[in-house]
Amino acid sequence: MSDRWIHLEGLVNMRDVGGLPTRDGGSTVPRRLIRSDNLQDLSDRDVLRLVEDLGVSDVVDLRTETELHLEGPGPLRRVETLTHHHHSLIAESRAASAEEVAARALAMPWQDGSARDARFWAEHYLGYLAKRPDSVSAALAVVAGATGAAVVHCAAGKDRTGTVVAMALDVAGVPHDEIVADYVLTGERIVEIIERLMTRDAYGPALAKQSVADQVPRPESVAAILDAVADGWGGAPGWLRDNGWSADDVERLRARLTRP
Repeated sequence: MSDRWIHLEGLVNMRDVGGLPTRDGGSTVPRRLIRSDNLQDLSDRDVLRLVEDLGVSDVVDLRTETELHLEGPGPLRRVETLTHHHHSLIAESRAASAEEVAARALAMPWQDGSARDARFWAEHYLGYLAKRPDSVSAALAVVAGATGAAVVHCAAGKDRTGTVVAMALDVAGVPHDEIVADYVLTGERIVEIIERLMTRDAYGPALAKQSVADQVPRPESVAAILDAVADGWGGAPGWLRDNGWSADDVERLRARLTRP
């Protein structure tokens, strides 16, 4: 697949990870795992294409409770044939009131003053694995068990989504350089992504204080995940087994994503 972008009216960073080569000479299967940015603005035509043409059956939302509260339910929530799964990669206790939830947006990781270089993002990605292994594992379990295409998304479709997709592709046996190349593709759309998020209360105030360069995906960031998991567990399959998966569970995910 020379062009894996999925062009819809209501988003800018959706693509199919099918068609990537695997180390055993096979490839990943299209319409099994789709990565995306925020799904809040889909048009009716977008919804029909996702459900009827692309066969989406499951949606994995990696955003926080704060983001869900501020953004509200998106158009796909009205589709009864879809199954929605919420697995936040950022630890967050439930607030006692709507006001507390809204105020918590000020404490989200994208609001701090840290320099956003490759190391900053790498530490965030490794933090997802360390602090929310349950959510990473659960998101991958959805992909393994989906009857159709599973869409995994966060806000920009870069960081949280990139972490989960990198783990999935590592299980599938995609070479690390190909996983990195898929991750940095988001850079082609980063200006449009930021422009879209700037209009939203959950993200706009923080993004207004950052440059585009702060958000550009850097190869070293996702490579840090792959290297750390390879060094510590022999790869994503080992990491999943260390987090409660059986060998059959891992094989089900690999088989779901690949073909000879």
